[in-house]
Amino acid sequence: MASLVLKTLSIFLGLFFIFVGLTKITPKINAELHRELKREFVKYSKVIPFLKFYNIKIHSKQYRSFVGGLEISCGTCLAFIPFKRMKQTANCLLLLMMLLTMYTHYAVGDRFERTAPSLVFLFMLVCRLIVDYQVHRPQRAGAAAKSAPAADAPASDAKTMKTE
Repeated sequence: MASLVLKTLSIFLGLFFIFVGLTKITPKINAELHRELKREFVKYSKVIPFLKFYNIKIHSKQYRSFVGGLEISCGTCLAFIPFKRMKQTANCLLLLMMLLTMYTHYAVGDRFERTAPSLVFLFMLVCRLIVDYQVHRPQRAGAAAKSAPAADAPASDAKTMKTE
């Protein structure tokens, strides 16, 4: 059951981030949304964390393309790549990006209606991490149990030697 939830969450989140990334990069998905994102990224590029401390300026188109490309690649990993470690890395990158998005919305002074989708998907990414941990915890415990008797083997040999 938990594995089904994990797969469903991975596919849903992956497809969502692919869609959102494509709307940031190309107007072919939704031209009106793309125009609005272009306007918003002009404001967002002025408050990029860490870069304003070093007086580094990034053009809004470069920033929007980077964020969109990262969302597409991480979304593809979540939805279609079967390797657990790649999914975890993509999930963590998207989680970090959502945290930075929350900061950006706060720094620009956006209302809650503008910040709410980022907050919802931040929580969904955290839920995916928790479900992944719960699904793979028995596997880790089984691997630890298999390696534990090998460590106890010399101790049991010592007991049999004392009785002889």
